[in-house]
Amino acid sequence: MQLPTNVSSLRGTLEVPGDKSISHRAVMLGALASGRTVIDHFLSGADCLSTIDCFRRLGVDIRRDGTHVVVEGAGPGGLREPSAVLDVGNSGTTARLLLGILAGQPFHACLIGDESIAKRPMARVTKPLREMGAHIDGRDGGNYTPLSIRGGALRPLRYTSPIASAQVKSAILLAGLFADGVTSVTEPHRSRDHTERMVRLFGGEMKVDGLTVSVAGPQRLRGTHVYVPGDISSAAFFLAAGAIVPNSEITLKNVGLNPTRTGIIDVLTQMGAEIAIEHVRHEDTEPVGDITVRTSALGAVEIGGDLIPRLIDEIPIIALLATQAEGTTVIKDASELKVKETNRIDTVVTELKKFGADIEATDDGMIIRGKTPLAADGIVVDSHGDHRIGMMLAIAACCAKGTVRLERPEAVAVSYPAFFSDLRSLVNG
Repeated sequence: MQLPTNVSSLRGTLEVPGDKSISHRAVMLGALASGRTVIDHFLSGADCLSTIDCFRRLGVDIRRDGTHVVVEGAGPGGLREPSAVLDVGNSGTTARLLLGILAGQPFHACLIGDESIAKRPMARVTKPLREMGAHIDGRDGGNYTPLSIRGGALRPLRYTSPIASAQVKSAILLAGLFADGVTSVTEPHRSRDHTERMVRLFGGEMKVDGLTVSVAGPQRLRGTHVYVPGDISSAAFFLAAGAIVPNSEITLKNVGLNPTRTGIIDVLTQMGAEIAIEHVRHEDTEPVGDITVRTSALGAVEIGGDLIPRLIDEIPIIALLATQAEGTTVIKDASELKVKETNRIDTVVTELKKFGADIEATDDGMIIRGKTPLAADGIVVDSHGDHRIGMMLAIAACCAKGTVRLERPEAVAVSYPAFFSDLRSLVNG
């Protein structure tokens, strides 16, 4: 795919797709609940459609019309043993959270995914789920898919996680919904809290005490209405574009502003971006608002520590921002990037160097020296099958002179199927 380059301005208003993390959880909890759940502004990306497919195979009636989804909840004991394998596609969220739910079910299931999923570590959830009583087997002792799981009567668990991961935390807490007693997870830093918020929306209870979240099981959930706010991880690409492409002004409507996800806004503000947030309100349990960003003179920052879990998915686009900021930006404590859809440290460095960026990889992050003009003399860049890399490269091309062709552009459909058309609408705006 040929990408827009040497863009003179980006102007307009967009509503980005629904939040991927929330869309997954809405289907999952709706499937477990008693009664009907209606989901609006659902993300119809490949990952979330994998979640729907898996729960249909577990006997749940799910109907979808675009971004409108109706889930007829199976209720307690209502999930059924699947007659075929559960294919999570490219979705790590589906894989890990589904394992937590399957751990509480008195039947056998097999879980597979694509080539990327087959390389992503699963022991971080299979180990604690085994401690709760689930029987799990798979490649490398259950660290990689394909995985086989037989659930049933679970023991409560008090788990101290070595990493701050919403997927790990959520898998254990979802299993805890089926255990007889209190299950808790303590993290080194606070990770995104969509599971905690949504369980409460479905009538359940979770307690938060500092870095520890606990759930008393078993619990019964009730079907409800869920509005999915715009995904701030998708919005991040246009927030960055608005800040670094000349003569730009972009407004993004109805974006989720969950404080465990707004690290990208904090970084943009620290870098000196001209950014404004208006019309802040709550939709169900999640804060939502409109964000406007304008072309800005940016300065370097240092990113690490407890900020990392709040922007882990945004680091590829932050690396691009840093190439256009004065000074040296250091990103550290981000080794989790190595086990995403790709090794995002190496992939970001490799691809941005093609544009002439002064960037180097470290063991747990990157060092980026700016401000560097981006040049593109007929270069070919590659998403490596990673949606966030593909979108970051498209924004980089907007700042570059010359021509840029993107290999494997279809990867963006995982989280933002209309990304390229939305980008072109701003170029023409």
